[in-house]
Amino acid sequence: MSASSSPDLVVIGGGPGGYVAAIRAAQLGLTVVCVEADRTLGGTCVNVGCIPSKALLGSSEHYEFARLHAAEHGLRFEGLSFDLAQMMKRKDEVVAQNTKGVEFLFKKNKVTWAKGWGTLKPGNVVEVKGHDGAVTSYAAKHVIIATGSVPLELPFLRFDEERILSNVGALRIPEVPKHLIVIGGGVIGLELGSVWRRLGATVTVIEYADTILPGNDADVIKEATRIFARQGLELHTGTKVTGGHREGDRVVVTTEKGGETRTFGADYVLVSIGRKPSLTGIDAAALGLALGRRGEIVVDDRMRTNLPHVYAIGDAVGGKLLAHKAEDEGVIAAEVIAGRPAHMHYHNMPGVVYTWPEVATCGMTEAEAKAAGRAVKVGKFPFSANGRARTMGHTDGFVKFVTDARTDEILGCHMIGPNVSDLLSEVVLAMEYRGTADDIGATVHSHPTLSEVVKEAALGALGRPLHL
Repeated sequence: MSASSSPDLVVIGGGPGGYVAAIRAAQLGLTVVCVEADRTLGGTCVNVGCIPSKALLGSSEHYEFARLHAAEHGLRFEGLSFDLAQMMKRKDEVVAQNTKGVEFLFKKNKVTWAKGWGTLKPGNVVEVKGHDGAVTSYAAKHVIIATGSVPLELPFLRFDEERILSNVGALRIPEVPKHLIVIGGGVIGLELGSVWRRLGATVTVIEYADTILPGNDADVIKEATRIFARQGLELHTGTKVTGGHREGDRVVVTTEKGGETRTFGADYVLVSIGRKPSLTGIDAAALGLALGRRGEIVVDDRMRTNLPHVYAIGDAVGGKLLAHKAEDEGVIAAEVIAGRPAHMHYHNMPGVVYTWPEVATCGMTEAEAKAAGRAVKVGKFPFSANGRARTMGHTDGFVKFVTDARTDEILGCHMIGPNVSDLLSEVVLAMEYRGTADDIGATVHSHPTLSEVVKEAALGALGRPLHL
């Protein structure tokens, strides 16, 4: 074991939360070591999650446009085909650009990357076992645990990443499946299911809950269900997967709904039923680290654990498993360590599903607001009434505001439509400052833009939309 050094901060994990925490702490003048065993920085999001999935989503959207919609624009193709190997190559290149970018930022901000597996010992000592077996010890003044999460498995469908896939394997299928079964109708399942459907696979989505995208606003779920079914996704909701096994290059899945049993067969199965905190290198019991009932690390609003000078962020602390949540928690933890009066809140945490059309949401659904005893007003405006959406040929969906009937404060906003992932930001900003529908309705929005739908929906909550 090499001699111990004493940095101000050791971050265990180089994903979105960990690397952002490390960079922010370095900006604040701390000496920082970030421990990451993968060959590249960026964690699940950059390497096998957000970034590669969006690359494949983009490529498959281009192909579907050329196949189904280009003729509407006067564009004609003969012998249209796609090169899956090139799609995968481009996806890998995009990932490499992002991981190299994070490594550059570490060098720029003088963050030390400790390449290896980190283990937290009592007294905030972090031991790092390198790929060569050598162990380096760091006596840290502060530690941030950012060890992320791992996908949940079904006991009868263990991942082999050949035919029974997690998100990792689903991004690396070497051929277009003839039939892909997706177990789980949430974000990951619908995004990756959409990729392979566009490229020609039959895709069957099996969801235990009564709807796809459980937890979203009912109007969004209804619209998404209609659109995705029209696109060709075969949706089975309220359906429990009771068994499954692999037979050579085929996977058989058994389901139950309403007392009736059904069997599905496919050449690939994606299991996307959720994720759980990963505490690799963290022996919570030995350390006395407090955990919640789902195995998540318990923290306060300053990201502090029950252990002195030990913080935790990202998927390891549970809640919504979102990269941008982890990043924000990382910034808060770094600033608290540096002595700044920061604290974390989750009131206005946005969420996005990168299907097409996209789904973007923030705040309370209409049902949640009513359940909380709030008198609400609702404003909705469809993309079909928007000039820019018509020019683009993407008129599915709407923007919906849920506001307080007494104060006009925005309680929630729910969107399904083209590029809504970008349209949501102004609403999140407004909600941060307890803005009202009138605030957005009084703001000039450029014409013709999709953002006008946001304004019109806000005006709708006031009872005075202009173009509906």
